[in-house]
Amino acid sequence: MATVTSFEELDHPGKSELRQFAELFAPLFEASSEEARRQAVAALSRSQNVPSAVAFFIACQPIAIAAPFLSASPCLDDETLIAIARTQGVEHARAIVRRDNISPAVVDALVGLRHSRASTKSIGDPATKLQSQTDAPAPETAPAAAPADERLAREEALRSTIKHLARQQSPSLDDRLGLRTISPVQEALLVRFARAREADAFATTLADTLSASRWLAERIMLDISGHQLGTTLKGIGMPEREALFVLERLYNHLSEEIGGTTRSTILWEQLDDNECGRRVEAWRRADRYTYADRETLKPTAETKSAQGTTPAERVSFRRAR
Repeated sequence: MATVTSFEELDHPGKSELRQFAELFAPLFEASSEEARRQAVAALSRSQNVPSAVAFFIACQPIAIAAPFLSASPCLDDETLIAIARTQGVEHARAIVRRDNISPAVVDALVGLRHSRASTKSIGDPATKLQSQTDAPAPETAPAAAPADERLAREEALRSTIKHLARQQSPSLDDRLGLRTISPVQEALLVRFARAREADAFATTLADTLSASRWLAERIMLDISGHQLGTTLKGIGMPEREALFVLERLYNHLSEEIGGTTRSTILWEQLDDNECGRRVEAWRRADRYTYADRETLKPTAETKSAQGTTPAERVSFRRAR
């Protein structure tokens, strides 16, 4: 309840707050008592900022807990309501019917489910079977028609459920909940420093954006093909237009045109969003594991003599390029 109360107090929660709440809610919910679960769900049913994954999780709970959320939450869209009605049973559907602003699409789906369940019951009723056999003009085809309709309804419900779950597991590109995402200020700074070709300031800003060491930022920039920087910019959700500008300013060869398009565009389109995100996170993890050790290494006089240079004398990005 403390977590829910803190979340409710946020008028406009940012992406980091939404991500933290989505990560914390399920384990805390499972570890709470039945009464605490009811109170938490009742409180969240009034919130307009519940993450979609949390909303779907709550809606799938037993009806004794999920009822107020299904009846009132503004965070449940039509597709989610239809999927819940088709997969969770009659009680969940009745709770959805009590919503004040139920859409025609949801009404049609609920009506279809009602007729489907009614036909299923009538098939198992001996009296109904006898009546249908007496009245039907073609008794040899009537019994087969109802099971076929029932099967089609089940298949359609299953397809809808699978599609909904797939969207939950594979969110749209605009949904970056749980992913490291560049802020507007960081984006503006990267564009500014790339325009001025200030590689030193660009590396500092990139390290801050990644919450990583400057060493990692420099390693990314020293790949003169631009592939690693392109991977990084796509992995942190930088818009394509700004990312292409940055790549072309820092790596001149990427501004060359081939077949009516630039090398930077070809590079950008070859990068997969999900793969870029995973790769950036892998780089950051490796950086966390190793950067502390590098910080503790203080070069002695003998080391400096053997290496010829110190880390401070490392060749700049511009000279290396």
